[in-house]
Amino acid sequence: MHAMQYEFTLPADYDMDVIRSRVARVGHLLDDWDGLGVKAYLLRERGARGSAVNQYGSFYLWNTVEGMNAFLWGGAFQGPVNDFGRPRVRQWTGLAYAEGRAAHSPAAFAVRRRQPVPEGVELAAVMAEAVDETARLAERDGAVLSAAVVDTHAWEVVHFSLWEHDTPKAEGEVHQVLHLSSPGRGALPRGRQWCARSVRSSATCGPRNSACATRTTTSS
Repeated sequence: MHAMQYEFTLPADYDMDVIRSRVARVGHLLDDWDGLGVKAYLLRERGARGSAVNQYGSFYLWNTVEGMNAFLWGGAFQGPVNDFGRPRVRQWTGLAYAEGRAAHSPAAFAVRRRQPVPEGVELAAVMAEAVDETARLAERDGAVLSAAVVDTHAWEVVHFSLWEHDTPKAEGEVHQVLHLSSPGRGALPRGRQWCARSVRSSATCGPRNSACATRTTTSS
C-alpha cells in the first residue's frame, strides 16, 4: 500500500462552493481507476472546525505504483495543476490499514494527524505503535476506515481516518469529505504492511498480506 496527498491553499475570501461544484462534476472520474484503493476529496474552510485556511486537496491509498504513476503522469493530474498550480505531492509507505466499525457507511469527514519520529527512538517500536493505533481508531464509533503511513525522508508518521459523522473520535486536522472514490478498497491489504522477521525466526505478516512467504532466515 502506498499513500499520496496534495493540497491547495486558497485565498481567505475564496468561494468554497466552487470547489464543491468542481468535485460534484469530476469526482466520479476515478471511481474505476485501476490500482487505486481509495481517494478522498477533502475540503477545509477558514473558520470552521479549527481551520485557519481555505484548502482543497486529496488523500490517496494506492494498491499499485503503476496506478499511481498512471494518474500522475498519464494526464489526469494535469487538470488540477492547470487550475490551481503545481502542488507538492507527498508520498508515504504504508504501515497499516483497517476497515472501521462503520465501514459500510458513507464517509463524511476525515482526520489527518502528523506525528514526528524523534531521533534516538527504536523505530520498530514506533511503527508497531502506529499499527496498534490504526486498529484502535478503526474500532471507535463512526470509523469508516483507518490507515497509518510513514515518510522516511522527513521521518514522520501520518494517521489518516474517515468517519461517518461530524464528531470524529480522532485527533488531528479535520476535513470534510466531498467524495470518496474506492474502486480497489476491498483489495487494500489489512493489518500490518510488512513481515516481522528476526534472525533464525519465521516471518509473521499482517492478516491479509500474502506478499511474504514464511521461511527460516539466518544471519550472514
